[in-house]
Amino acid sequence: MMLQHAIQSFQSGNYERADSILVKIIKADSKNLPALHVLGLIKASQKKYQEAADLLSKAARLNPNEASIRYNLAKALSDSGSDEEALPHHKKAVELIPNNPEAWLNYGKTVSNLNRFEEALNLFDKAILINPNYEEAWSNKGNTLHELKQYDQAIKAFLKAISINENFAAAYYNLGITQQEMHCLDEAIISFKKSISLNYNSASSNWNLALCYLLRGNLEEGFIEYESRWNRGEAGNSIEKRSFDKPLWLGMESLQGKTILLHGEQGLGDFIQFYRYVELVSNLGARVLLEAPDSLAQMLGGLGNISQLIIKGEPLPSFDYQCPLMSLPLAFKTNINNIPNANGYIKNAISHSKILEWEKRLSPKVKPRVGLVWSGNSLHKNDSKRSLLLSDILAYLPDHLEYISLQKEIREVDKSILNSNPRILNFANYLNDFVDTAALIENLDLVISVDTSVAHLSGALGKKTWVLLPYTPDWRWLLDRDDSPWYSSMKLYRQSKTCNWDGPLEKIKQDLRLISH
Repeated sequence: MMLQHAIQSFQSGNYERADSILVKIIKADSKNLPALHVLGLIKASQKKYQEAADLLSKAARLNPNEASIRYNLAKALSDSGSDEEALPHHKKAVELIPNNPEAWLNYGKTVSNLNRFEEALNLFDKAILINPNYEEAWSNKGNTLHELKQYDQAIKAFLKAISINENFAAAYYNLGITQQEMHCLDEAIISFKKSISLNYNSASSNWNLALCYLLRGNLEEGFIEYESRWNRGEAGNSIEKRSFDKPLWLGMESLQGKTILLHGEQGLGDFIQFYRYVELVSNLGARVLLEAPDSLAQMLGGLGNISQLIIKGEPLPSFDYQCPLMSLPLAFKTNINNIPNANGYIKNAISHSKILEWEKRLSPKVKPRVGLVWSGNSLHKNDSKRSLLLSDILAYLPDHLEYISLQKEIREVDKSILNSNPRILNFANYLNDFVDTAALIENLDLVISVDTSVAHLSGALGKKTWVLLPYTPDWRWLLDRDDSPWYSSMKLYRQSKTCNWDGPLEKIKQDLRLISH
């Protein structure tokens, strides 16, 4: 009777009462299969996935061939992040219920989470074979095709899902992501707006809408939508959301005689790029406090327009307003034609004595000097798209130039190549901070870099800089141009197709040959 009451409470949505009854039942009888199963479902519905998995594992041991238990156990394990552990249970579930499309779908999702995309594609197709109108299977198939870079086929899958359910918001969102990757930005904007209208994951939809606008060069619209970054659940992975007891300044209030705190939120390259706005804030009559990471503090401390530099982590003095550096383009109504300080805006940050120190460290100059950065932070979400191996670029470096590595961190895979190529000088042990990197750059004729903070540093110094970009670059590099409105000394070398560096590297090789001895 107690079990029946618990099940009725569960079915009516009274999980708290059902939970209380089921715990008592299991305490009295630890092998009560229905109680373990239903309590596991309750924990899963409360997103207590590990607790759910523990309960359902006990139930599965009591009855290994109960399909619903296996199905729910596999899902709970996947939802808890234990994808490898979930696999045998997914496999058993589809053996027990081979005509259940949901079982094949969940199996495919878990396999996809493990980056086994070809296998996942086959599993989604099995779900679709059972139910050709299973829109979720079509959408997941589209996501997998996207991961396999089969973008045309991915779009067909998303459109199929939408044709089955015209209000399938996730499919519009995923369609927009693929269209964005294919540079079909007008179409992507339509897709993201549709997903927003259907209230799907609105923060991420607005975020990607912002990226489309920005990549297209619609900076004013883009920076408005860019403020949605604070609402994204995954923002903590790359964007630091801060809480202050003073208001956010976005250009509306007068700063005359006021104190404003400017602070970073993302990477070091972002900090350097948007530092250009500090002068504009100072010119409004504000007392500017700049909170900077320790690695940039010494370099930026030598510049004007800052009333006080605070190293991040130190106590903050009092202030009237605060603004993240990457919200300043919105505050100053930035468009593609009025980007400020595009030419060497931190050139005076490095002392002449520091530059001379590096000049002495270098051997006497007999050839034009070219700095190289071939890889960025390996933890960056787009590292696989933007970084190269040192071995990838060696054949494109003509012998009449002197090459100097600007890499502070050398990956294990590159160390032996670097050590066996004496024509590339390595000063990693002497690069203590950005002051050293900047002083070394000032002794070079050219910097060639992938999309890293060093590229921004070189551009902000006004040094001639060539940047290697993936087919779909970060928004700040725009599309279909070889110059940057953010840095007047920069030239961009773009992939013409995804994951193929041959074209831009060959163009760099040709341009390096034109540099006179």
